[in-house]
Amino acid sequence: MTADYFDRHRDLLDRAVRAIATREFWSAYPESPSPRNYGETAGEAGRQAFEALRGGTFPLQVDGAEPLAGGERSPFGFDLHISYPRLSPQDSVAASTRALARWRRAGPRAWVGVSLEILQRLNRASFEIAHAVQHTTGQGFLMAFQAGGPHAQDRGLEAVAYAWQELSRIPEKVLWEKPQGKQDPVRMEKHYTVVPRGVALVIGCSTFPTWNGYPGLFASLATGNTVIVKPHPTAILPLAITVRIAREVLAEAGHDPDVVLLAPHAAGDDTAQVLATHPGVAIVDFTGSKANGEWLEQHARQAQVYTEKSGINTVILDSVDDLQAAARNVAFSLTLYSGQMCTAPQNILVPRDGVRTAQGRAGFDEVAGAIASALQALTADEAKAGDLLGGIQADATLARLDEARDLGLPVLAQSRAIAHPQFQGARIRTPLLLRADARHPAIRREWFGPIAFVVETADTAQAIALARDSARDHGALTMSAYTTDPEIAHALRDAAEEGGVALSLNLTGGVFVNQSAAFSDFHGTGANPAANASLCDSAYVANRFRVVQARWHV
Repeated sequence: MTADYFDRHRDLLDRAVRAIATREFWSAYPESPSPRNYGETAGEAGRQAFEALRGGTFPLQVDGAEPLAGGERSPFGFDLHISYPRLSPQDSVAASTRALARWRRAGPRAWVGVSLEILQRLNRASFEIAHAVQHTTGQGFLMAFQAGGPHAQDRGLEAVAYAWQELSRIPEKVLWEKPQGKQDPVRMEKHYTVVPRGVALVIGCSTFPTWNGYPGLFASLATGNTVIVKPHPTAILPLAITVRIAREVLAEAGHDPDVVLLAPHAAGDDTAQVLATHPGVAIVDFTGSKANGEWLEQHARQAQVYTEKSGINTVILDSVDDLQAAARNVAFSLTLYSGQMCTAPQNILVPRDGVRTAQGRAGFDEVAGAIASALQALTADEAKAGDLLGGIQADATLARLDEARDLGLPVLAQSRAIAHPQFQGARIRTPLLLRADARHPAIRREWFGPIAFVVETADTAQAIALARDSARDHGALTMSAYTTDPEIAHALRDAAEEGGVALSLNLTGGVFVNQSAAFSDFHGTGANPAANASLCDSAYVANRFRVVQARWHV
């Protein structure tokens, strides 16, 4: 059955491998929830599947597990009341280690074939996953469908493609001959076996549990490791559905379903720390705060640790052809999912004497006002704004909004609560936009959520240096800039390379700095403190396995 999975999906795999080489646009899974893509009944079936899970025990059979009452509450105003089967951290590692023995021997074709089949079935469950993502993260439904479903699946497939690319470079066996002059050559038969590192741990985040979780999950699974998936306590359901589907495929293929395990836990306990530092855990994938990521890097020394952490993303405005188009693009980037994205901009750097435009120079106040006006226009229609903004995922984000208001900085656009037409209890906030000076300490820390600053700099040179140094010292996943000057554009590219951060230039259309496309964009570089790895490149997968050889004379 496993070989059949590999053969069944070989064309898909070859296409994915080609895409990571060409970096062209390609997506394996349709991002539109249209019935043309998923069938007339898929949407309603997915909603019903989600509703059936509420208020019950999640259907996952795990030997020895005890029920855990999940504490998930939808940012749209209701509790999920779902219980999950839970093993202790020690039992999880023990079960995963037992499953590893057989899984290791299955070999690369089985590892990759099973991974591809799981992804195909996840795609068929995209509507169920979308509702789960929406009501744990607060994303609007369309974003939850796209980012939580097809885009996340693309990221998983991308990791499998890199894994297969690396694995397929290693021959199973060769006949080795060394010439000996007039004597007979030395002949040896050499066999090469890919050996996985061992038990892998995926630590999920609260805002993008599948999009950020699938790269590590599938990079480890496709290279022969067993995987323990530890969701964030407020966003268990999307990854629980993922684990359920993975275990179904594994069982059908004749493998131990404990190759993939779920490790839910209550908020505030030490499950993550115990698992991450367990001697039996060989790989850790983490997305989340700088503090937690650095703790893992410092303490999970027995494991290969991959982290994506928080950072400070910047926008630089030097010169534009169309100020209003630039302002709309920046405002949309600030508004999308209320800035609860690791790629969302925070500091908007504008020279004191303003920005050159096709109509002449626009002063600092005009530029700041254009961004503020674009923000207000985006959120003026509350019925539409609710889906764009989504719900605030965490109480800490609301507290951070209050803290930002208390800074005493001039307010360019006030954050306000708005109502959702479908969910009365939704907690939705428009972005808070403040004015700051380049010397203000507030711009040198991350303000995750709907909080941004228009920062007055002495000139463009200072803005570029500030963005470069901020990325280098504090970390950044994105940097955006607007200029019509080729020399400034060259200086911006140099600064981005020195800061190790991805640069977007002159975005005024339908592409936004928040967005990262699988098979084309490298998400994170591993070259600044915001991440120690990139999602996804060869380095992200190649260190998840080793090669052990055996040789003998022929």
